Amino acid sequence: MAQTKPAQAHWDAEGFHPSAHINPIGLGDLTLSLKQGWQDFLAAPTQLFFLCLVYPAFGFVLGRAAAGNALLPLVWPLLAGFALVGPVLAIGLYEISRRRELSLAVSWRDMFGVLKSPAIGGIFLLGLSLVATFVIWIGVARWLYGAFMGPVAPLSLGAMMSELLHTEHGRMLILVGNLVGAGFALWVVAVSLVSFPMMLDREVSAGEAVLTSLAAFRANPGTLIVWGMIVGLLLFAGMAFLGVGLAVVLPVLGHATWHLYRRLVV
Repeated sequence: MAQTKPAQAHWDAEGFHPSAHINPIGLGDLTLSLKQGWQDFLAAPTQLFFLCLVYPAFGFVLGRAAAGNALLPLVWPLLAGFALVGPVLAIGLYEISRRRELSLAVSWRDMFGVLKSPAIGGIFLLGLSLVATFVIWIGVARWLYGAFMGPVAPLSLGAMMSELLHTEHGRMLILVGNLVGAGFALWVVAVSLVSFPMMLDREVSAGEAVLTSLAAFRANPGTLIVWGMIVGLLLFAGMAFLGVGLAVVLPVLGHATWHLYRRLVV
């Protein structure tokens, strides 16, 4: 598919009007996007790249947690935070999917073609904003733990889990913490679902891409909330066996996001 230069986005009394047309989508579009994402993954497997990226990160977090109890309360927020920075890791995958649409030969090396994109500056800035969101989430998670459980670090993982599961304040922390984390995750979905692939695909600024992504979320809130839930469940499943499953889940979701963008934006 050839790149196109869309009409100018504009504001009026009713708010922001994106330069691109936003389509309504349904649950069937999510299924088809996941199937196409799987096909792209099979055409250009990238699991070794993501394994080399994910495994050291998991080893660092779990190793630090084992070495000092002060980090134990942040193990789950750190691992769950993968959903917040996942769109940054997926940028190269969009390039592979874009090349497959053009019937070009693809390999895992094409991931790095995104570095030659004219939009790399905007992509970098938006990526930094997601990293900042991750940092804020960790700060909020640390504050929530202190507010519900007190300032003293847990004696061990077993002691922490026992207090979380068998006390009222522990169960409240689980509930509130996961609700707040879900809010962060939905914000990232709303901001990044369209913006990253759109900057790679079209001549738009980071600001317009983000506003278009928010407009797409506003036009399809129910479907995209379900998409966020699917992403969360697959990431959680991928964390099994010390995160090795993420080496497949992350690229499949990345490719699927490109195809979902194609269905959302014309």
